[in-house]
Amino acid sequence: MSDASIRKIRTLIVDDEPPARRNIAVLLQRAPEIELVAECGSGNEALNAIRQLAPDLVFLDVQMPEHDGFDVVEMLGNQLPPAIIFVTAYDQYALRAFEAGALDYLLKPFDNARFERTLARGKERIALLRLAPQKTERLMIKSVGEVSFVRVSEIDWIEADDYYACLHVGPRNHLLRRSLAELEQDLQDANFCRIHRSAIVNIDRIKILKLNADGEYNVVLESGSELRLSRRYRRDLQSRLGVRV
Repeated sequence: MSDASIRKIRTLIVDDEPPARRNIAVLLQRAPEIELVAECGSGNEALNAIRQLAPDLVFLDVQMPEHDGFDVVEMLGNQLPPAIIFVTAYDQYALRAFEAGALDYLLKPFDNARFERTLARGKERIALLRLAPQKTERLMIKSVGEVSFVRVSEIDWIEADDYYACLHVGPRNHLLRRSLAELEQDLQDANFCRIHRSAIVNIDRIKILKLNADGEYNVVLESGSELRLSRRYRRDLQSRLGVRV
């Protein structure tokens, strides 16, 4: 297969240090599948570029001016790219990176072999998504001695729980080893919406938006669960519900 026949993986590099961006760009030149669409030096630039260019793969620095890498992911909501790789010089962000939906976590300084392994994971993720873009209707739950399935339509809400996501299905809870950001992306066509950094809800399960003592709103579900609506996600929820509060 010629290079021209390969569907390119549109890639974005985000880092406030030009040498760091150049280093990744040089390494990416070895992969014929990669098309470098832009480089960004701040969180604001990254937000604009991701919304305008819709890249498949993003190498995202954690510490940047204006908005850090985690801010960028939160502010994108359901516009997250298929694969995000966090890049940082500090290893204490590893757990938070996973919770934010990172595919991998590159710790500076990294060698060529480590970069190639990370890039291979990115290419594999995107290839799988391109082969199977169908709507998610069931989630598979693995536990000791059994594999069970949960219908997406039966889930009330989902919360982040360290390395897991906790699915609230009526009176039962199920732990799934996936990040909330990944699930949000998979379920965006199934009427789910993020309302907080650590929670996404089934819009069909929302019963009331209730003003709380702080002047903010809580989301009350048909199950009786009451969840805080973060100001950052209020506009998106309003749009999805077709209301103004």
